[in-house]
Amino acid sequence: MVSRILEKSIPDKLGKRKAILLLGPRQVGKTTLLNNLFAHQANVLWLNGDEPDVQNLFADLTSTRLKAIIGNNQTVIIDEAQRIPQIGLRMKLITDQIPEVQLVATGSSAFELANHVNEPLTGRKWEFKMFPLSVQEMVNHHGLLEETRMLPHRLVYGYYPDIVNNPGNEKELLKQLSDSYLYKDVLLLDQIKRPDSLVKLLQALAFQVGSQVSFNELAKFCGLDAKTIEKYIGILEQAYIIFRIGSFSRNLRSELKKSRKIYFYDNGIRNALIANFSQIENRTDIGALWENFLVSERIKYLAYNQQWVNYWYWRTKDQQEIDFLEEADGKLTAYEFKWNPLAKSKIPNGFKQAYPDAAYHIVHRENFESFLCH
Repeated sequence: MVSRILEKSIPDKLGKRKAILLLGPRQVGKTTLLNNLFAHQANVLWLNGDEPDVQNLFADLTSTRLKAIIGNNQTVIIDEAQRIPQIGLRMKLITDQIPEVQLVATGSSAFELANHVNEPLTGRKWEFKMFPLSVQEMVNHHGLLEETRMLPHRLVYGYYPDIVNNPGNEKELLKQLSDSYLYKDVLLLDQIKRPDSLVKLLQALAFQVGSQVSFNELAKFCGLDAKTIEKYIGILEQAYIIFRIGSFSRNLRSELKKSRKIYFYDNGIRNALIANFSQIENRTDIGALWENFLVSERIKYLAYNQQWVNYWYWRTKDQQEIDFLEEADGKLTAYEFKWNPLAKSKIPNGFKQAYPDAAYHIVHRENFESFLCH
């Protein structure tokens, strides 16, 4: 079994009289992680928010009843907590009335869970995000050489645990996963009036990975208005399917100020949406696959290693561009992504003149580990 980085991070926050929130999409291993952390401990109460009787249990909860339910248990784990109405107030009740009990909750739908817990649990929680397996975790598991050999495979099929652990069944599993992703956690929302348009939107975004995205153009393609497109994209972000990166603008008039790119958290989901599992030697979108892979893996790396940085891409009206830009402690670092290690690249003149102190690196398939593992 692949060890997860959060297995070392979460224990440091236990026993601090704050709730632990573990957020992320379905099927990334949240329940397995908690099993690894708590299965061998005594006095742990496990509750599944998907079960109707557990939902009813929390419906009219008082502090007296709550103490009776918890009893002598020292840890309470609520899986899929977003299914429980007013879960934030219920969790606040536990942390306030029984502070010696460690509360842990997982959620696969951030748009529901965050809306229900952020205000009630202000100052009362530690929040962790969990993603599909990462390059760093796989390198820790079986070494850099083996993971480098698997790189072409990862670009096509991604890093979901089921996919990694069941070689030979990737296509079937990704089809099931993408359907579950879309229909169970997103399309059941009352806010989604046109599920066919949402699927069409996801497919359009999959084809535009690495390119600037126009809400107006997407609206025309999907037969929706631009405001609906923006709302749907927000929901898809909060469901951990996609994420957006804005453009960096500070010194130049020609810099694009309000544009954005949209990426998928997992290459396999992206490829499943467009039904393209061709190997990389036969693909015309290798540049987009490589960029989506590097950006999504970098987001995982920064989150897991608790590195607080701002990130963007950079582009000007005359189409000078940098793929990825980070700022940490006031220092800018620019990254250009090239699949081919022999491809030539140099820092754009406009960027060099405007930000002469910025560092510049090219990330290709022979040096990617320094970007994603160290």
